[in-house]
Amino acid sequence: MTSAAAPDTLNRPSIDPEEVEKFSRIAAEWWDPDSKFKPLHKFNPIRLGFIRDTICQHFGLTGDTPLAGLRILDIGCGGGLVCEPMARLGASVTGVDAAEANVKTASVHAGEQGLDIDYRHGVAEQLIENGEAPFDVVLNLEVMEHVANPHTFLVDCASLVKPGGLMICATINRTSKAFALAIVGAEWVMGWLPKGTHRFHKLVKPTQIRAALKEGGMSLQPPVGVSYNPLTDQFSLGEDTAVNYMMVAEKPAG
Repeated sequence: MTSAAAPDTLNRPSIDPEEVEKFSRIAAEWWDPDSKFKPLHKFNPIRLGFIRDTICQHFGLTGDTPLAGLRILDIGCGGGLVCEPMARLGASVTGVDAAEANVKTASVHAGEQGLDIDYRHGVAEQLIENGEAPFDVVLNLEVMEHVANPHTFLVDCASLVKPGGLMICATINRTSKAFALAIVGAEWVMGWLPKGTHRFHKLVKPTQIRAALKEGGMSLQPPVGVSYNPLTDQFSLGEDTAVNYMMVAEKPAG
């Protein structure tokens, strides 16, 4: 497990200081399934299965550690809830987050699990400025709704995908149904997340992702909906993209 030295401050276009501070306050709770990150723990199995299957199908991979040989970047990695499973599947994983507290939490937990993950305090623009080699897969999960300019952020992230590679996005749609369920329901009624975790005007529509990644030279598949069933207390994939959804983008091989 490694963690790059962090700069004292981050002054980059994608940074929304209020969002970084918000998640820094609760960084120590990432790995507690009953904490403020409870929804992510509930959501993670279906999300991880989709990511694994998508990558394996795209690259024609099989086996117990099918992602061996792939370099994967998780932008806005938080406490490492996705980085660690990707590493266990054999990938060489880099996790980047603008909140230093998140990176510290992720690094400590990975060390306790005996996993070698390259965690860095920073943002996508820094990787580009430093001449980072492009990745086979870039994961952009539940982060674009927290940045200052989603369009610019997504274009930057696209430049970090190598030809023939993938970007997998997951976020919340900007719809009345999402406001009712993901904000009023999850934050105000159920208390799954702290109030104010999501701001409606910052939620991102599939058309916004498509426009940004098309500008970044990528082609996109249709969005896949992720729905929650309160009776079974489980998430499932489907056609309903009105609340949570995921999108897969491919950069042409050349």
